[in-house]
Amino acid sequence: MARVILPLVGGAWLLLACERPVDVTEQKRNAMVEKDIAARGIKDPRVLDAMRRVPRHLYVPPAQAEHAYEDRPLPIGSGQTISQPYVDAFMTEQLHLTGRERVLEIGTGSGYQTAVLSRLAAEVCSIEIRPELAAEAKQRLEAFGAKNVTVRAADGFFGWPDGAPFDAILVTAAPETIPEPLLAQLAPGGRMVIPVGGFFQELKVIERTADGLKERSVLPVRFVPFVGEAERHRADDAPR
Repeated sequence: MARVILPLVGGAWLLLACERPVDVTEQKRNAMVEKDIAARGIKDPRVLDAMRRVPRHLYVPPAQAEHAYEDRPLPIGSGQTISQPYVDAFMTEQLHLTGRERVLEIGTGSGYQTAVLSRLAAEVCSIEIRPELAAEAKQRLEAFGAKNVTVRAADGFFGWPDGAPFDAILVTAAPETIPEPLLAQLAPGGRMVIPVGGFFQELKVIERTADGLKERSVLPVRFVPFVGEAERHRADDAPR
């Protein structure tokens, strides 16, 4: 609420309280967070705050903007989608970010999840296999002011070797098996959140502990398939 002081006759002053203009998208965003995210069990206050502050409608095509705050995936072009907000929040919460981490994201897409991560981590390195999506996401993230993000157009199967190891890795496309290069780039004590499977997929959390890698399934999901080198691995593993 803004305050305006107006001079009156005789040296008196009048203090007026002025409501700031209503931001409809902010109202929709807050409602989305309360109804579709917090009410469904997401508790990390930093994750909830990040979801309230990143304008999802700017990360979808204009034709989809009116649906940006509905809890469902939306097409973003090049055969890709932006995940439903609840899944974005759930995956992010599973990383247990404190603000000190270096995060590797595989599958920049429109840059929305990247923007959320940028508010929660010290540094985000994001890989997108489609150059046109990588270029568009980079522009959006620069406009958003995400100075701790680097976007690279490359095949995410191989990760980011020259930046490894990473404290957290988040993957937004589903391979049928977890790429070995990504496991190798996970730092001691680090966490990876990744959807795995073909027609049936499960979201998995991988932790690198002193006793080795620990894996658990946390949610049934449906993501676009991991493309690029991962496709060759699927072909190699197919029965003949």
